[in-house]
Amino acid sequence: MSVRIPWSRPELAHDAVRRAYSRAAAQPDATHPFPLGRGFACSLGYPVELLSDCPPPCVDAFTGVSNVTMIADIPPGATVLDAGCGAGMDAWIAARAAGPLGRVIGVDFSQAMLTRARASLRDAYPLMLFCLAAADALPIAGASIDVAVTNGLFNLNPDRDAIFRELARVVRPGGVLHAAELILKEPLPATEPVDERAWFA
Repeated sequence: MSVRIPWSRPELAHDAVRRAYSRAAAQPDATHPFPLGRGFACSLGYPVELLSDCPPPCVDAFTGVSNVTMIADIPPGATVLDAGCGAGMDAWIAARAAGPLGRVIGVDFSQAMLTRARASLRDAYPLMLFCLAAADALPIAGASIDVAVTNGLFNLNPDRDAIFRELARVVRPGGVLHAAELILKEPLPATEPVDERAWFA
């Protein structure tokens, strides 16, 4: 049976996404309506040697749409926001680029994903912080972020305008946003079934 995508009721969409990603965090080896894990990250262009240096909890439950942190310009000492950080793999890669004088803040609304991200923390990167929050209500001071990254965030949230407003609020003047996203080039045919699996595709 098809499940109608609940864009008309944003709170239902948020709950559905949270449940799906929380299940992925709890059981990354199970079957999910979207790809995840080390093999998927490799298929997106993340180098094997880099993934081997990242903590396994964040790699095992990685999901996104691109290797956005590999191409993002993150200078040493930067304050970086990973909005929709999931299990934290992109945050780890950003921390490597920002170095010991940098700071990385990961924000996600799935407690299960954040549990994985926090389990990956090491003393080598003391200025990493993972926060439970939605991307349209960031717990971050205005104009405090040098570089923001998102990896498959907007397609899963019906209130995209609010997310853009929040990102514009927290990124400092002259700062940069690197966003990777899935988009439709044209409307889906009327005969195309609209279900939860297609939604996450």
